[in-house]
Amino acid sequence: MAGCSSADKSEAAAEEDSKRPILVEGPMPIEAEKFAERLENVEKETSGTFDYYIGTVDDYPVIVAQTGKGMENSAAATVVAIERYNPVAIINQGTSGGHDPSLNVFDIVLGKKSVNIGSLKTGQRGEGEGIAPKEWIPMDLMASEGSAGEDPDAENIRYFKADKDLLAAANAVKDKHTKGKVVEGTIGSADVWNNEVDRIKWFHEKFGTSVEEMETASAAQIAKAYDVPFLGIRILSNNKTNGGEYNPNTAAVNQEYVYEVVQEYIATYLSE
Repeated sequence: MAGCSSADKSEAAAEEDSKRPILVEGPMPIEAEKFAERLENVEKETSGTFDYYIGTVDDYPVIVAQTGKGMENSAAATVVAIERYNPVAIINQGTSGGHDPSLNVFDIVLGKKSVNIGSLKTGQRGEGEGIAPKEWIPMDLMASEGSAGEDPDAENIRYFKADKDLLAAANAVKDKHTKGKVVEGTIGSADVWNNEVDRIKWFHEKFGTSVEEMETASAAQIAKAYDVPFLGIRILSNNKTNGGEYNPNTAAVNQEYVYEVVQEYIATYLSE
C-alpha cells in the first residue's frame, strides 16, 4: 500500500508539473495586484523590472505579471514569461481610454483584434510645408524584411486576432460584469497618449479602434511569434469622445471580471 501511495503521489506531482500556466498581464500595480491577491500558494519572482506572482486558481497554475507601462515593457515582460514559464495562454488586461462614443466608463472591450496605432508613415513634405497627421498611413513592420518605409506592401494595417477559445470563455461570463457592458472590439496600442478628440475619432474611423492603451498589441505580437493563445481585455477608465471622466476604480473591477474569465477557461478548456 505504501508503494502504491508513493507512486500515486509521484504521478500526481508529474501531472501538476506538466500543467502549463495561464499568464495574466497588467501594466501598473493597480492593474495587477488585485488579481495577484486572489491567487493561492503565491510565490513572487522578479526579472529586470518585471514582477511575476506565481500561484493557482482553482488548483490550476496561474501567473500574474506586472509588466510596467508601454509597448517595450509589455513585449519584454511577455518574452521573459514565455521563455521562463511556457504559458498555455496569455491574457493582457487593464484600463483604457475610449475611442467609441457608444462605450462608457466601466464598459469592457474584449480585443477580438488588437493593432499598433503608433506604427505610422508620414507623407512627403518639405521644410515649411507643415504637418498633416490625418494623412499619415499605417505601416506594417512585419510585412517586409527590408525597409518598411520604402516597401508599398508594408502600407497596411496589421491586426492581431484573439484566440477563439479565450474569446469564447470571456463571452461566456460577460453577464458576471454588472457595472457596464462587455463587447467585442479592437484595442489600439501605442506609446502615445491621445487627448485630441479629432485624432481619437480619426483612429476610430480609420483603424476601427474601440479603445486605446499602451500594451496589448505588443504583447499580442510576441504571443503570435511564439504561437501562444492570446486575448486582450480592457475596461474603459475614461472616454473623451463622450465626456466620460477618469475613474481609477475600473482597474480593480476589470481584474474581477478577468478572474471569472480565467476560471471559465480552466473549467471549459483545460480540465480533463
